[in-house]
Amino acid sequence: MLTIAQVLAMPVLRNADPEVLAGHERLHRSVRWVHTTELHDIGLLLRGGDLVLTTGIAMPDNPQILERFATSLWESDTTGLILELGRRWSVAPPSLVDACRRLGLPLIVLHREVRFASVAQQIGERIVDEQLVQLREAQQVHDVFTDLSVSEATPKEILQAVGSLAGASVAVETGHHQVLDFRAGPTGAAAFLDDWERRSRAVRLGERTGWDESNGWLVTQIGRPERGWGRLVIESAAEPSPRLVAVAERGAAALALERLHDRQRDSQVRRVHHELIVELLTDSRSRRSPRDDLRQRCELAGLPVERRTLVGLALRGRPASSSLAGPAASASASASAGSASAGLAEAADELIAPVLHAAALAKLPCLAAVVDDDLRVLLSLPRRASAPRLVDELVAATAKRHRLIAASGQEVSDFADAGRTLREALQVLQSVPAAPGDSAGVVTHRLQDVHVRGLLRLLADDDRLAAFADRELSRLRAADTHDRLVPAVRAFVEHPTKAAAASALAVSRPVFYERLAAAEQILGLSLDDPVIRTSLHLALLIEDL
Repeated sequence: MLTIAQVLAMPVLRNADPEVLAGHERLHRSVRWVHTTELHDIGLLLRGGDLVLTTGIAMPDNPQILERFATSLWESDTTGLILELGRRWSVAPPSLVDACRRLGLPLIVLHREVRFASVAQQIGERIVDEQLVQLREAQQVHDVFTDLSVSEATPKEILQAVGSLAGASVAVETGHHQVLDFRAGPTGAAAFLDDWERRSRAVRLGERTGWDESNGWLVTQIGRPERGWGRLVIESAAEPSPRLVAVAERGAAALALERLHDRQRDSQVRRVHHELIVELLTDSRSRRSPRDDLRQRCELAGLPVERRTLVGLALRGRPASSSLAGPAASASASASAGSASAGLAEAADELIAPVLHAAALAKLPCLAAVVDDDLRVLLSLPRRASAPRLVDELVAATAKRHRLIAASGQEVSDFADAGRTLREALQVLQSVPAAPGDSAGVVTHRLQDVHVRGLLRLLADDDRLAAFADRELSRLRAADTHDRLVPAVRAFVEHPTKAAAASALAVSRPVFYERLAAAEQILGLSLDDPVIRTSLHLALLIEDL
């Protein structure tokens, strides 16, 4: 909006030699229109924001009337008074000056004659021009958010649009004052995000939207406060313009609508967790140290990393189809690989709520996301606490609500190793039997529990392993038309005695010995040779993995 200071800087008034006699501290007030008058009782006819021009030619000299004149202008919320000297007074009446100073009403005298019609015209044109600019800006904001609504934009796209329109750093926080996501402005976001939780808790909104001058934040509620969805915050060192307020409120409304349209209310939190875990895994695979902004984003998402112990977990739930029996089980076994993968992903997705619930009860900050059909969790634990104990307690609490198998990576104290502990957890998970046990007997598997299986899983991407397994078993499999020889060899290498192996296959010992002999003949090798037994055992383990 056009201010008194800007009006005084216009050539038409600057050439009239203006002098401010009162209300210096309120020259920033907005001028909504210009009113020319010579009447001392005009106050009731004025509107808030009017700038009054007068020569005083019809004004009385009575000090009390001039004081009432100033008071009436102040009570009508007039922006200010401009008095042209020369026609009525050579100097401003002291009673009028004193009254304006006491009330804080800007009083400007013009030492040179000026055409009031020209002043009113130029100020009016300037006000209309600014109103047109505001209308165009409002239309732009409307068009942007309308397009976002029509295109069903994601929260990330909405936040990006808010940041672009605001030209400043923006952030979305939860109802617990943790940053979900942010976009840095032209000057970066370090100062904007610093000590966020403490500063955010100090901001109390009397209405839906408010400006916190101490933080330099424009804050608006996302959805109804009782839903606890959080707030949208825009960096604004100066008092925000109506356009910026509109951007904030339209952005918050778009975020609230997106959440209403999403069946899972925690989708944005989960999306952020997924992005962070994927980036940590990506950096770990490429042997890069995590970027500084990734560390900051993890902390803002509620995962403290300084002076903490980090532990990666990989959890796998049992798909709904795994509980089927009889014909249903046969049908499930014949389902496509895509359906099986979808079942695993669904089971992992169902694990998120129990894990987050258990972590919240134990007050253990974490990130959790489904990646490649398994649930990955990065826990942040106190340095002095027993990490294995806390992990086991978390897994046990989760298992009370959902059957699962769990694997843990090694504890790390450096954030740069966060991706490594997540990868180790998955390697352990892939090395243990795939079927979850009963909740009562749930165990958290670790690297030391998987032995040679863990080593083979670490090397699983090496094509030479598959070539080795094929070389060891291909002839035997080709000749095993009744699927008896390979199971016999497997039982032989997995059990301490031949008697135990025969019992595991539920066959007599003579039948078992006969099958072993047939396998030896096909392979042209002696199964009594420990090296041969080890090679065959490794080949079978590779196939299992």
